[in-house]
Amino acid sequence: QICNFQLSPAHPMALINNGSTISLCTGKWIFDVFLNFRGEDTRHRFLRLLYDALVEKKISTFKDDKVLERGKPIPSELLKAIEGSRFSVVIFSKNYASSSWCLDELTKIVECRHEKKGHTIFPVFYDVEPTEVRKQKGCFGEAFAKHEEVFKENLEKLKRWRAALIEVANISGWVIRKGQGSEYIEPIVEKIFKTLSSIKLNERLVGKESRVWKVYSDLQIGLTDVRMIGIHGTGGIGKTTIARVVYDSFSNQFEASSFLQDVRETYKRQGIVYLQKKLLSDILMERNIRFERAVEGVRLIKRRLCHKKVLLVLDDVSGLHQLDDLAGERCWYGPGSRIIIATRDKRILVAPRVNVDAMYSPEEMSNEEALRLFSLTCFGSEHTPEGHKEMSNHVVSYARGLPLAIKILGSHLVGRSIAEWKSWLDGLENNIPTELLQVFQISYDGLQEFEKQTFLHMACFFNGEDRDRTEHILNSLQLFSANGLRNLLYKSLLNLSLDKKSFLMHPLVQQMGREMVCRECPKWPSRRSRLWLLEDIDTVLTENIVSNYVEIFNLNLDPFYY
Repeated sequence: QICNFQLSPAHPMALINNGSTISLCTGKWIFDVFLNFRGEDTRHRFLRLLYDALVEKKISTFKDDKVLERGKPIPSELLKAIEGSRFSVVIFSKNYASSSWCLDELTKIVECRHEKKGHTIFPVFYDVEPTEVRKQKGCFGEAFAKHEEVFKENLEKLKRWRAALIEVANISGWVIRKGQGSEYIEPIVEKIFKTLSSIKLNERLVGKESRVWKVYSDLQIGLTDVRMIGIHGTGGIGKTTIARVVYDSFSNQFEASSFLQDVRETYKRQGIVYLQKKLLSDILMERNIRFERAVEGVRLIKRRLCHKKVLLVLDDVSGLHQLDDLAGERCWYGPGSRIIIATRDKRILVAPRVNVDAMYSPEEMSNEEALRLFSLTCFGSEHTPEGHKEMSNHVVSYARGLPLAIKILGSHLVGRSIAEWKSWLDGLENNIPTELLQVFQISYDGLQEFEKQTFLHMACFFNGEDRDRTEHILNSLQLFSANGLRNLLYKSLLNLSLDKKSFLMHPLVQQMGREMVCRECPKWPSRRSRLWLLEDIDTVLTENIVSNYVEIFNLNLDPFYY
């Protein structure tokens, strides 16, 4: 079924699906966790350890210890607790299915998963196998044989119970052997804590609704095909943040999920086998997955995940070889799976063997969004204090809508006096903060030599210049301008104007390029490869300094100068 979605004008923090709200995990919750369990199986040790560990982590947890009389309906306060909980931990055990109360709770939990899209289920299989739950075999089959006698006049209830068991048993969870319960407390609590922390962080993000909506609409969750979605753009534009919000908000609609953050750096430091093991461990909820070679990892991914509906996010992918070993083909994953690829390099997304189903390039923040983000970072409030508004606008203007730049600049100014603000801002135009320089330099370092030369020429001389004239000059320098410029466009180091007649570079990217040239020789302009400032050119020419370093300079004099 294909659903039509729209943004709700009354609820800007939500998406609407034919009248039912799909939450971006920004609603009010009474509890973080609701524990669904069969008391006689788990109460005495495993449940107590789990509950204590959750409370120790300051995770608000609902655990009902009352014993309900057989045949009595679930109290309304329990139903409200389920509805008001962000997560449900369902602990399947030997005698779970013999409790109509447990099964009624489970039916309500599944209902919340469908109707309250922020509600996530974490299954635990305590001394039972997922197949016993899914197919109602063994002790689950015996329990249902008795239920069929008791509820022979209410077969619809049995049908709902069976459907709920099948749905939850298909979600990846922890399979715990008898006597091993204490070993699993830490990974269960850690998973919940990390997911909760990430969601709470997302709730303070500025301007995410429209950007998340674009990616979500491209995902087309509900269709049974396997889709790949690309998010591309310059460093710091918010690709990872958008992917993370989508993941945290909608991963509960999949049987399993994995968010592989910073693939580029992890691949460089720990290798592709580490990433494959992380992916499999996240999705299968298994520890100690063992293999030594990438080809073995590929075989395991194909065999174990080809029937699972998976949400996979590959963040900061820098090469096709990484995709080949993590998501080489759509058939590796089960029907309905979605793979989100975040990258700085658009070439990866349009490569024939990837050929994503949709692409999104996040737009820069508006001035209003940027000012809100800056104020949150610097002052802890969306409202800028009096006396700081003019300087705050100056910082926002400098960042030019780049979220990471706004956050870095804001963090530099936390707790500083107005005099310190003025001093720091005065030096900003000529000294890009190191953290920002490092972000942009990642893209630069990935260029080939002729592309680096083209990039530095664009940063120093041709930002905003006519496209045809620029290409003609670069061709005269034998820089293979067509290839070089195209690759800079793919890597989001360069953009085209709306009419496609001129090249545009983000001012901070341009400043990074120019600063790299200045660092060739901070003291002597005559020892730099490029000169664009009139005072530097004037110094070299008037003092008749012979230089073997300067390759090109741009002397663009005002006619009045003569």
